[in-house]
Amino acid sequence: MALQDRYDISGIALADDTYTVIQGVFRNKYKAVDAAGQTVLRGKQELFKLKEKFPFVDGDGTEVFTVTASGIIDIAGDYVLSDAATDEPVVILDNDFSLLQDTWTIRDPDTREALAEIDSRGAGVTLARNLLPFGELILHKYEITDPQGGHVGSIDGQFTLLKDTYEVTIDDASRVPKEPILAAAMVIDAIQGN
Repeated sequence: MALQDRYDISGIALADDTYTVIQGVFRNKYKAVDAAGQTVLRGKQELFKLKEKFPFVDGDGTEVFTVTASGIIDIAGDYVLSDAATDEPVVILDNDFSLLQDTWTIRDPDTREALAEIDSRGAGVTLARNLLPFGELILHKYEITDPQGGHVGSIDGQFTLLKDTYEVTIDDASRVPKEPILAAAMVIDAIQGN
């Protein structure tokens, strides 16, 4: 079974290598657009929930998957990405938050084997973002790697005045599933208050 088949999400197929993720102005609401400018995925953080929850819909508004925190108000922990059609877990987004390095690992839900890792660009930048006044103005940049440390892609913050915007580039999707990476870009921004 190919990697893409094993971690496939019913109802969504991402064919491009680059997507733009745009945050809404007033709350943790996101959309991802492809190279042609078409919305392929939208997600939002549900408010007033004990466990953080992010339902995602395709460009037509059909629910395709949900990301749910495994614990209550958990900034460092597991977030389960479940297929909306089957309600089965597809992957786990494992957040290892620290002041020095933001690290997210995409894991198999059964074996907890690492499928990909998303790391911020360095301790100095991460520390400045977390501690300095107006540190949130420092653009985020993440490196996406496979379990062996090989380059897969990147998540690059783009300067805008009112809302966070990220370019998500997946240079080699033969070793990692695309949908969880795109979802992780939105969840990372919401969870870490970027």
